Amino acid sequence: MTENAPSPQSGGATKAAAAESQPDPTPANAHIRMNGVSLTFKTARRDVQALQHVDLDIAEGEFIALLGPTGCGKSSLLRLVCDLLQPTEGQITVRGRPPTEARRANDFGFVFQEPALLANRTALENVRLPLEVVGYPAEQRSGRCETLLESVGLLGFKDAYPHELSGGMRQRVAIVRALAWNPPIVLMDEPFSALDEITKEQLQDDLLELWNREKKTILFVTHNITEAVYLADRVVIMSSHPGRVRSIIPVELPRPRGNTVRETSAFLSLVRKARKELTQ
Repeated sequence: MTENAPSPQSGGATKAAAAESQPDPTPANAHIRMNGVSLTFKTARRDVQALQHVDLDIAEGEFIALLGPTGCGKSSLLRLVCDLLQPTEGQITVRGRPPTEARRANDFGFVFQEPALLANRTALENVRLPLEVVGYPAEQRSGRCETLLESVGLLGFKDAYPHELSGGMRQRVAIVRALAWNPPIVLMDEPFSALDEITKEQLQDDLLELWNREKKTILFVTHNITEAVYLADRVVIMSSHPGRVRSIIPVELPRPRGNTVRETSAFLSLVRKARKELTQ
């Protein structure tokens, strides 16, 4: 790579409440800090509380998976972090400052469930687009983008248009586009959920290689238990209606990880633990 990024909860009145809110050690170098974050959506008929008293600290360079049922506020939490939404209560800081300032400083890359590529731009031009927007040095744009495309095996397709690429290829382009201007934080909202299992596993490995090389802080939303355990340093289990941090599971599996990890007793034990936490 020619660019180097920076290297890388409350007890209640009852035992049940105390068990649900399991404190997690605060990283000494917290990149993202959430304190008592709640979010309520106001509708014409009623108020809907999406998140309630979320406390979470994420270290620089850490890979965090947010795992929980539909409607538990995982995606809303991403949008709070990057200033697309504002909390009803509580506070979020990103690299020691409010999310608004972090957004203005282009601290975030965002990968959505759908690639959302521009149909009239080639793969290379799609990756280069955010560099044009943020004013990245013009003489470095193509080199940076070609390096990223090469890292996911797509340099030979740099002149292809989105309709000429498979679904997995399009998502690879979307991922490296989010990394193009070298943001320190990447937010990913179920980016692999629409893909077949074989493609999904390949992209998971591609993502881990990119993360290891680029040293980003990643906050990754998923419904998939095995995906969360395979990718993350810690899996944050969220409960539903309203979303709360139920527990946090450290994933103490060796890196780099490959497919053989999925068959180990340690991996399967963590998957069982996460499934149990989700169904309690």
